[in-house]
Amino acid sequence: MENEYYVDSDKLSEAALARKHQIENDPECRTDPMAYLPGQEQIESDIFDKVISAAESYQPEAYTGRDVARALQKEHLTAEDFKALLSPAAEPFLEQMAERARIETRRHFGNTVYLFTPLYIANYCENYCVYCGFNCYNDIRRMRLTPEQIEHEMQVIAESGMEEILILTGESRTQSDIQYIGEACKLARKYFRMVGIEIYPVNVADYRYLHECGVDYVTVFQETYDLKRYEQLHLLGHKRVFPYRFNAQERALMGGMRGIACSALLGLSDFRRDALASALHVYYLQRKYPHAEVSLSCPRLRPIINNGRINPQDVGERQLCQILCAYRIFLPFAGITVSSRESETFRNGIVRIAATKISAGVSTGIGDHESKYTGKEDSSGGDEQFEINDGRSLDKMYSDMESEGLQPVLNDYLYV
Repeated sequence: MENEYYVDSDKLSEAALARKHQIENDPECRTDPMAYLPGQEQIESDIFDKVISAAESYQPEAYTGRDVARALQKEHLTAEDFKALLSPAAEPFLEQMAERARIETRRHFGNTVYLFTPLYIANYCENYCVYCGFNCYNDIRRMRLTPEQIEHEMQVIAESGMEEILILTGESRTQSDIQYIGEACKLARKYFRMVGIEIYPVNVADYRYLHECGVDYVTVFQETYDLKRYEQLHLLGHKRVFPYRFNAQERALMGGMRGIACSALLGLSDFRRDALASALHVYYLQRKYPHAEVSLSCPRLRPIINNGRINPQDVGERQLCQILCAYRIFLPFAGITVSSRESETFRNGIVRIAATKISAGVSTGIGDHESKYTGKEDSSGGDEQFEINDGRSLDKMYSDMESEGLQPVLNDYLYV
């Protein structure tokens, strides 16, 4: 995959372009992506080495149709079987994989599909990730919601009937510090039964504080588990530190979180190796923390403001379906979320096969839920992180899921 897929837009300033070229061309300007920065907590864990070594040694072309057929005959799959299901040799077996995945999904999750919505409260970022609309050099409208604005957005969302919310920020510790995020989570507890966060990785004590503020689960995208590619794409900021990001979910569990979600952003590197690493990350966390709810997401690249060329190149819907079916067969108890990055048609189909959770009423911009939910025009918000592909409301999504023969669920956990 060539760097030209991730060329920045013409809207970069001369100073930003100069900095970008300096970082790319001068090794002395690049920090070591394996070196922790001051204040970043290191934990003792062997999961990192297991996952990365497995991904690096994986040779998808080495597997045959016989390997795939053998894996599909087993009740419980090994990691080796999972590798076969991710390989090109498994593509002719997609119908059999889909049927097996459907059976596993119904066995462990019944006929339900969980609905939630994301709420972006700030889009300031201190990282330079060339594929992301929030990156610090991208020319977009920046905004951080006030507590009053956050609560108003939550009121609008809650009035739609939504019971679960995912709070997101850009990765700026300056503009979106832990206390700011914590106060947003306390507000969310007034309106929603389930509260998740997708923010920059933090230390165990910070996760413990956020859990005390009402957070149930933490989502962190590793983006890619390919260290070489990770270094090329993350040129500046705390996000550049690869192992600190990798261990975020484990620190969250150590901080008392009830659940975590792992994912790669498919399309940044070899998608089969990244899918393998994502699933093994979940696999080892499940075994180390059996009390935790551990899940997977499966996002693909989407175009961003000032760069419409960003797309998942070699990861089509057929390949994504293969990955999700393989996830379900290998990890029958794990939740699988399919985001609004995917089309309405794809999402309608995959929830009948492998996915268990789906977003509705989605906006990735800042402060525009009222306009989305009420139809009022408002151009005062902050720009979005990426283009969504399915903008259905909660009511429409609920109706569509019922028409697919599923039972939509707005809350899957009760506090007593």
